[in-house]
Amino acid sequence: MPAPIIVQDIHKKFGTVQALQNISFTVNEGELFGLIGPDGAGKSTLFRILTTLLLADKGQASVTGLDVVKDYKAIRRVVGYMPGRFSLYQDLTVAENLHFFATIFNTTVEANYELIEEIYVQIEPFKKRPAGKLSGGMKQKLALCCALVHKPAVLFLDEPTTGVDPVSRKEFWEMLQRLRKKGIAILVSTPYMDEAMLCDRVALIQNGELLNINPPQAIIRQFSKPLWAVRAKEMYRLIQDLRAFEDTDSCYAFGEHLHLTLKHGRERVDQLQAYLQPKQHEQFSMEPIEAGIEDCFMELMKSHR
Repeated sequence: MPAPIIVQDIHKKFGTVQALQNISFTVNEGELFGLIGPDGAGKSTLFRILTTLLLADKGQASVTGLDVVKDYKAIRRVVGYMPGRFSLYQDLTVAENLHFFATIFNTTVEANYELIEEIYVQIEPFKKRPAGKLSGGMKQKLALCCALVHKPAVLFLDEPTTGVDPVSRKEFWEMLQRLRKKGIAILVSTPYMDEAMLCDRVALIQNGELLNINPPQAIIRQFSKPLWAVRAKEMYRLIQDLRAFEDTDSCYAFGEHLHLTLKHGRERVDQLQAYLQPKQHEQFSMEPIEAGIEDCFMELMKSHR
């Protein structure tokens, strides 16, 4: 049996903009595969190609063994797709949207109720409410129900938690973990690096290129440089001074700290501290830390420039 999703050397260009280039990967049955990257990286373009809404300029792709060009009608019957923007009928109620999407696929909500039951019980109290009047989290749960109502073999979720509150984000990912145990292959895109850790494997993408494909922990283990979290009272002046230091390899803002790597690692820490001392940074601190997936992404971006 072929993998549910196979992508081989996909290229796509819009005018002079190379949206995708040399994109190749597979997603296995029951795998939660994350496509991780910032806005404009090419995630939605790839989703539109795989869901038969857009033609690639070059390359091949198949979904459940079906070619995305030749077998587009058959693919649309066996996949669930949740686009980045809420696209359900906002003037229809929750119940009416579910019934409508079930009818499109010649099924009923009751026929595949066991697949959506866990999600449906959360939105059932609002079944008579127009979809446009739901909260952000409830809209996403309704959209997921509609994408699952026909029991798809593959689920495409394009930035499903963007703009959703933290509690709803957590609940949504817990639902995805349970869905993948039912054998559904899930391809999900997100700009949130913390969500990468919830995937079985991730593909880091930037400017239409894949930077790395691996389980999240394997990507983190590849980060071999010593990393420090640095902070001071005047953060803007600190980052300017650190970037001016001759041995600084990278220095980025991460929340309340700066994440710093040096070209010669721990060997130059004493020289760095001597360099900073006359600059009189108040409340200065510098602590060694473990790299996260976002640190790895930034390092990969730097090496691909």
